[in-house]
Amino acid sequence: MGYLRISGEMAGLGISVSATTVRRVLQKAGLDPNGDRYSLCWRDFVRAQARTILATDFLTVETVFLKRLYVLFFIEVDTRRVHLAGVTSHPTGAWMIQQTRNLVITLGEALSVCMFLVRDRDTKFTSTFDDVFRSEGIRVIRTPVRAPRANAYAERWVGTPRRECLDWILILGRRHLEAVVREYVTHYNAHRPHRGLDLHPICPEPFKFRSTPDQLPRRVHRRDRLDGLIHEYTRAA
Repeated sequence: MGYLRISGEMAGLGISVSATTVRRVLQKAGLDPNGDRYSLCWRDFVRAQARTILATDFLTVETVFLKRLYVLFFIEVDTRRVHLAGVTSHPTGAWMIQQTRNLVITLGEALSVCMFLVRDRDTKFTSTFDDVFRSEGIRVIRTPVRAPRANAYAERWVGTPRRECLDWILILGRRHLEAVVREYVTHYNAHRPHRGLDLHPICPEPFKFRSTPDQLPRRVHRRDRLDGLIHEYTRAA
């Protein structure tokens, strides 16, 4: 804040100090009386608007038959919750629009909170794709050229299922990949702890028994996902 702003803030507190006095005090302290010219950077914008930002990207997977498949997903920046839109080998414009409309129907009222959609400049994201979100009052923000960090949340999630799941499974085809990714997304949203959420899951499953430091669980139940590739542990009744 500059000296004029400081003088005005003090007046709001019932303290009458002239702007000239504030200016002189700041100069004696070695501070610029005009204040720092602060400009909002992209990182600060994302943090401030995280609750209203939805990001999207593609996860590409190669099958055992060397066929490339595309997984379209959306992630809520604030909660890290992932929504799987669909899997295809040919992400045409018509397919993209249909998956987007399905997402709008699935989210329903929850989509009204979103104000921005962040995506890269991939040609698979057509203008018609953007129009679906604009019709819902969501502003589409395209990232700068060759700037993956501008869509960091989606880019980071792309690596998560690869490291924890897809790098350990041979994918046979589209249906196989869709089943695997859906199973992993269920685990990711409901059970997996997240560093950005203080090691809590996004949408924890309800359970009756909670452990306290002096009352540890005597029995633990293990649930296997993806044929034992991923384990989930809960307190047994």
